[in-house]
Amino acid sequence: MWICFPNALTLALTCALMGLLVPQAYAQAQEPPTLTITVVDPTGALIVGARVAVSQAGRSAIEAITGPNGAARIEVTAPGRVNVRVESEGFEPADIVDLQVRRPMQRTVKLKLAKLYETVQVGRDPRERASDPRSDIFATVLGAAEIQELPDDPDEMERILKEMAGPGAVMRVNGFRGGRLPPKDQIAQIRFHRNMFAADTHEPGFISVDVVTKPGLEQWRGSTGVALRDDSLNARNAFAPERGDERYARGSVTMSGPVWRKHTTVSLAVDGTSAYDTQTIVAATLAGAISGSVRRPNDAANVSARVEHALSPTRQLRAEVQRNHGFTNNLGVGDFDFPSRAYRQSHGETVLRGSIAGGIRKSMYNEARLSVLTRDVTTASALQAPTVTVLNAFNSGGAQVDGSVASTIVEASDDLDVSKGRHGFRTGFQLLSGRYRTTEQRNAIGTFTFADLDAYAAGRPTTFSRTIGDPAASIVATQFAMYVQDDYRANHALTLSGGVRQEYQSGIGGLRLAPRGGITWAPFKSGRTSVRGGAGIFFDWFEAENQLRAAQLDGLHQQVETVLAPGFPAVPQGPSAVRLMNGRIQLAPSLDQPTLREASLGVEQALGAVRLNVMGVHRRGSHELRGIDVNAPAAGARPDPGTGTITEVRSVARSSFDALSVNLNVIRPEHRVFVAANYMLSQSIDEAGSPFSLPADAAQPAAERGPALDDARHRAMGFASFPLARSISAGVSFTMRSALPYDITTGRDDNGDGISSDRPAAVTRNGGRGSASIDASARIAWRIGLGGQSAGPSGPQVRVVRRGSDSNPLSDLPGGEAGTKYNLEVYAQAFNVFNHTNPLAFSGVLSSPFYGRPVSAAAPRRVELGARVTF
Repeated sequence: MWICFPNALTLALTCALMGLLVPQAYAQAQEPPTLTITVVDPTGALIVGARVAVSQAGRSAIEAITGPNGAARIEVTAPGRVNVRVESEGFEPADIVDLQVRRPMQRTVKLKLAKLYETVQVGRDPRERASDPRSDIFATVLGAAEIQELPDDPDEMERILKEMAGPGAVMRVNGFRGGRLPPKDQIAQIRFHRNMFAADTHEPGFISVDVVTKPGLEQWRGSTGVALRDDSLNARNAFAPERGDERYARGSVTMSGPVWRKHTTVSLAVDGTSAYDTQTIVAATLAGAISGSVRRPNDAANVSARVEHALSPTRQLRAEVQRNHGFTNNLGVGDFDFPSRAYRQSHGETVLRGSIAGGIRKSMYNEARLSVLTRDVTTASALQAPTVTVLNAFNSGGAQVDGSVASTIVEASDDLDVSKGRHGFRTGFQLLSGRYRTTEQRNAIGTFTFADLDAYAAGRPTTFSRTIGDPAASIVATQFAMYVQDDYRANHALTLSGGVRQEYQSGIGGLRLAPRGGITWAPFKSGRTSVRGGAGIFFDWFEAENQLRAAQLDGLHQQVETVLAPGFPAVPQGPSAVRLMNGRIQLAPSLDQPTLREASLGVEQALGAVRLNVMGVHRRGSHELRGIDVNAPAAGARPDPGTGTITEVRSVARSSFDALSVNLNVIRPEHRVFVAANYMLSQSIDEAGSPFSLPADAAQPAAERGPALDDARHRAMGFASFPLARSISAGVSFTMRSALPYDITTGRDDNGDGISSDRPAAVTRNGGRGSASIDASARIAWRIGLGGQSAGPSGPQVRVVRRGSDSNPLSDLPGGEAGTKYNLEVYAQAFNVFNHTNPLAFSGVLSSPFYGRPVSAAAPRRVELGARVTF
């Protein structure tokens, strides 16, 4: 399937060369004339994905889709007069009547915005559109006006988008995962799409977030912006003795424009951040309670460049490079951790991406992608000293984290869409292979663990542990998947989808088949109601970072030495001290990929400008990864008496997830109003928090079944953007989450396994609950146009439509004065605007003086001021 595109490209190049060799007169005599239609919006921006139909008397209409440069090229059947009709979702259709075509011709068609969104359906029957699983019926689309109201900081914007999407969301930029979001003035569209059982997806979940950048700019445009925030406008953290120091300063510059008009465009972006915030410390020592704070500096610089080139009217080449670098100091400090536990960290990331996308003949669309990502993280502790941990009272001594972790990851994928009759096929593959390396040394000097302050006062630690050996380790991890799916239109109101995905991961299991199927039905003639259901099997990956950790602690590279009932501060002392050597991690020979079986049923209803979606999800997991201590004491004795904990990772855990979600969208493009809200009632249960999680009782691992750490029974989120006046707009958002669970333990090691994770009788795993979290943010922006009229659009926009989907223009005209040379935006935004205290880090250790209480909170109210100029 992936050889179709190279063959098509070779054929196209061959035909082009032959055309150069054939005399022009002969070509005109033998070849039919061509008509090239370029489609633009009211601002002059190119419209990608518009439908162009050319008809002649007595002949069938010829249709084409505008490509990356906004143009569609059509070979007219015979010289003569033709009629041209151009349609695009959200615009009024346009006609060219009785056009004489006798030689190659070019025409530009400007579409007007539709007076009402639902007046244009691009010639589709309402029920047909409502039963298309890839249509915008099942998507929420943010256009220019909505994107304007998102935070300017790409990291903060990514956080908001993930909260809007909900748990398990997957975010992609131009089809790629990883890397950093582009600046928002280079984003054309953000799509939240539901297609849960498509065979081209790996992860189960509710929503995927696709960010599409702007191609096809006709002139150079750019922006420069600054943002400032400091403690003078911020509130005090509820756990800080006084308002902490904070500063945030960010600057950015972007440029986009053509280097070869209507063929090649370049986009550049540079931004940097210099900031510091304050981490709170809440602890208890023998001298009494301690409350303090420490400043945490954080600097970052990011550079990106993107090139887009139209290989043909329907085929586009895109290449991108990113370099991101950051430095953070005083990590590891906060909550129970004293300033001596600080460490500094620098990280760098380089991303190279390339893709080729476009039509092949009239019924095929192919997109091939290749990316190379390199990461390196270097860590250094501020103090080299043993660690002293008094469970949920205080942690002192050194952080003992030194060294580096690096990775190089290559990912290749190809998606091919084929339309044939009532069938819409999609097939492709995904290959990811990476090399991961580490020299990071953790806990080389050792850690003393005390059950409580009384034990610390008496000098009676429960255990002393340290990691010895060579920390250098490396692995190569490969993931591969191939899939095929058919969306079969049984009739104009019913689409049946069926597909299968085959996955493989090196080092775990073998080839795995994941069949999936779904149904999309529009029961009423109006097309305002859609019913969607499906079921399928998904597989989870064994993350490469966890594989690297297992390779590092395999007993050959590194081992864990544990001393039970040691002396303090001299480890060998103590009448009951027992030294256990060669604690390690090993993978079970029969390790398998975790399996998830999921089914869902949902209804989508349109009520004028309001769209309501209700969906239920039922998921069950098996063969999930968890650790088992195969050397745990049994009847008071270890199978290997001189060896410590041997964590064997096995595919034996189970999980369950049930949810009911309600999503509400209000779309009023003519008034520049957009509202999105969602609520989820759910229950998530599992038996392990990670592949290395050990049960409190090794003899009864099934007793670990309990709430998952992210089991919030209620979640709600809302976002709205709307105008306050002609030049003033606002965006508001809120998130609400009910209490998350936490584990309750005694703080002692009664079973002698060397791990202080024992629970009280009749208390299940994650048996405690914290507090609900509520956060609201607001952004107000004033925009004004300056400098007279520009030859091009103000803030160029491009409507991007992938084959098989519709476009949704949500107020795509930007704020400010359209057509002016410069636009100035001044904004103020507040995070946690009501300064609600959201407690974190609840203590679950019974012996702790903080048992059942939080010791930190999420950030208080923060106010940011900024300005941006586009030109």
